[in-house]
Amino acid sequence: MTMPDREQATHRKAQGYRWEGVEERPYKDDARALFKSITRQVLFSHPDMHGELRYFELAPGGFSTLERHEHMHAVLILRGGGHCLVGEQVKRIDQPDLITVPAVTWHQFRATAAEPLGFLCMVNAARDRPQLPSPDELARLTSDVKVAAFLNGEPPRG
Repeated sequence: MTMPDREQATHRKAQGYRWEGVEERPYKDDARALFKSITRQVLFSHPDMHGELRYFELAPGGFSTLERHEHMHAVLILRGGGHCLVGEQVKRIDQPDLITVPAVTWHQFRATAAEPLGFLCMVNAARDRPQLPSPDELARLTSDVKVAAFLNGEPPRG
């Protein structure tokens, strides 16, 4: 009996949060989405896997898009610190915090002005496209003073 060909094991050295043989890509190619100073690297993605592991890095002062999806996210902070919005909660995040973003939940990550924010994000390999807030949804979110301040880039108080 012959065994199916197996892919060779892969070991990719990292240096400065960049992995050998992994392309650093733009965060996204979506003119509708507002974001600033963020890159992504797809670390693990294979047709036999049900998930995908990516590394995102926000430059100081950078932020991801305010969005939601039908799938959940699992995030591990690897570098720096900042704040995140998950639902209607704004939280300080630092390494090595874990953040779970439930399905259909508004979320955004922001780096501090002083240092980059780098994180691993695990998602489903087959997933839906991001949903951006409508004007009414954005108005509902920003009716909360803390959420409005976060989305305006103001550091949380207290």
